[in-house]
This record gives sequence, C-alpha cells and structure tokens, in this order.
Amino acid sequence: MSKFTVLNHPLIQHKLTIMRSAATGTRNFRQAANEIAKLMVYEITRDLPLKDVQIETPMGKTTQKVLSGKKLAVIPILRAGLGMVDGVLELIPAAKVGHIGMYRDEKTLKPHEYFVKMPSDIDQRELIIVDPMLATGGSANMAIEALKKRGAKHMRLVVLVAAPEGVKKVQAEHPDVDIYAAALDECLTDNGYIFPGLGDAGDRLFGTK
Repeated sequence: MSKFTVLNHPLIQHKLTIMRSAATGTRNFRQAANEIAKLMVYEITRDLPLKDVQIETPMGKTTQKVLSGKKLAVIPILRAGLGMVDGVLELIPAAKVGHIGMYRDEKTLKPHEYFVKMPSDIDQRELIIVDPMLATGGSANMAIEALKKRGAKHMRLVVLVAAPEGVKKVQAEHPDVDIYAAALDECLTDNGYIFPGLGDAGDRLFGTK
C-alpha cells in the first residue's frame, strides 16, 4: 500500500486555516495555496538523490552536491490544481508542467476527463500531481491512470485537504503512488464535499461561482 503522510508543519497549518476561513478573499486564498504548495514540496523532496560535482569557488576548487536522478514535472489537475503550480515552480523552476482537465458530474459525483497535455518525456520524470482537494478520489485516480497510460512510472500526489474516503480509494487503486496532504479532514458530506474542508477550491481561487 502507498504511503499517506500529513505534513503538519506549523506554517502549513497556519496558512491552511487562512484558506479554510469563509472570510478569506480570492487574493489571500490564492496566495496561501501557493505558499502551502511551496512548503509541502520542500518537505517531500527531501529524498531527492544528489551527486558530487567539482566546482571552483572564489577561494579555490571544491567538491559539492547537486541534484541527480530523474528530472521533475508538476501536473495540476485542472482547474483548481493551477493554484498550486507557481509555488512548486518557485522551488523547482526547471520543472516541466503538464495539465490534466477533469470535471465532476454534480449528480453522479463521477469525474470526466476533457483535456490532457503532457511533456513528451514523462516516462523519464518524477511527477508531482497537485490538486487542493482529495475528496472521493475519483479525479485523482483518473488522473493517475491517464498518466500511467502515457508511460509515467514515478508519481506523488500532493493535496491540501483530504477525506479518508478519497485516501483509501487512491491507495486501493494505485498502491504505488504516495499521497501527501496538509490535513486529513473528518469525512465527506452527502454531496461529496470534504468537511470541514475549505469550500470549492476552484471557485475560491478564481473568484467564480
């Protein structure tokens, strides 16, 4: 089974509370989403491999460390996942960006794919899939499956708030994909929203209703 980790750093929890508040406007909601994404990616990339290189400082030659291994790509699940991309790219500016478009049928709660555009070499990259919400798990599972069909082998799912139901569903269908969240919330409501959650992340990010 895949690993599920809650990143409960004090700064992450503080900023998540700002996002949860109904009084928070679009600008501050968007800023907090990017800041949390940056903090989360900082934490989850601690295991990136390093290699030795020879460089010359103003004082002379030395052996130091640089990143090695697979290159990275960030994959937002549209549209709410876009609210986390800039935060990731601030830390990893060389990462490529792919996009997966999903929408959820409000009656059946099932996801539907409408757009996929990926870097040509995703089979050679470590992918960071981002989406603010992991609710039923349907969209995440469909996104992961779409990436696997295109050759992706190394993926991590990064979300802000997760429901237990969604975590279990992703772990059951994709035990090779680790999940990272800023918080594990209580449950799903009858209409498939996370409680206490933070509302509709897409609407709050982009000021739509």
